[in-house]
Amino acid sequence: MAKTTSLKRPAARRSTTPSGAHAPDTSEFNHEFVADSFGPPSPRSRAKWERAKRKPGRPREGKGAQVISVSIEKGLLEQSDGLARKMGISRARLVARGLRAVLAAEGLSN
Repeated sequence: MAKTTSLKRPAARRSTTPSGAHAPDTSEFNHEFVADSFGPPSPRSRAKWERAKRKPGRPREGKGAQVISVSIEKGLLEQSDGLARKMGISRARLVARGLRAVLAAEGLSN
């Protein structure tokens, strides 16, 4: 024979507000979609949102940057990485500095 269980409703919660005290007004939360009550953002707010959405990226220098793939002998790379660390700059900045120096030495810099 199957065992039956009784389904009891949980006891109703009693208000913890002392008698005579007024409960806070919560009528603003009776609406399902609170966001529907908002209007379109102002131009200033929209501009702030667009700036916040953008990825930070790198600061633009000159005409911007181009990613390239260059093969460098391992020993030379280790030495250049050590120098970049010592100088407190990135490898890319060290390479760019070296290229500028070579171009200046050849009289091709602007």
